[in-house]
Amino acid sequence: MCQIFVNTDPILYEARSRSVRIHGMVTSIRLENLFWNVLADIAAEQGITTNRLIVTLHDEVVEVHGTIQNLASFLRVSCVRYLTMAPASVSEAGGQARIAVPASDGGASVLAFQRDRRLPDDA
Repeated sequence: MCQIFVNTDPILYEARSRSVRIHGMVTSIRLENLFWNVLADIAAEQGITTNRLIVTLHDEVVEVHGTIQNLASFLRVSCVRYLTMAPASVSEAGGQARIAVPASDGGASVLAFQRDRRLPDDA
């Protein structure tokens, strides 16, 4: 079982900082590459840029809770919630796992996420 995780491409858990402008203020957000990839996929699904998605998420959480203590943590949790809310299986083709996710209009759309396809030898 551990080999599934140990064989993960290290680039996915390497952290990268990006500057994002939120209402005229520039802030630096440091996330692991996997989270940046998920945010980019969500943004593409919505037809917006990753920066626009981050501003939208920021504004929505501030509207509901009045403030946000840790934007990077909020974005990580949002990515995980997004992935766990998607139906668990759809289909696999061409080395990519395809996950159906609800579209904003209530229909389903399909996003592709690169997956580490290596399995343990004893599987």
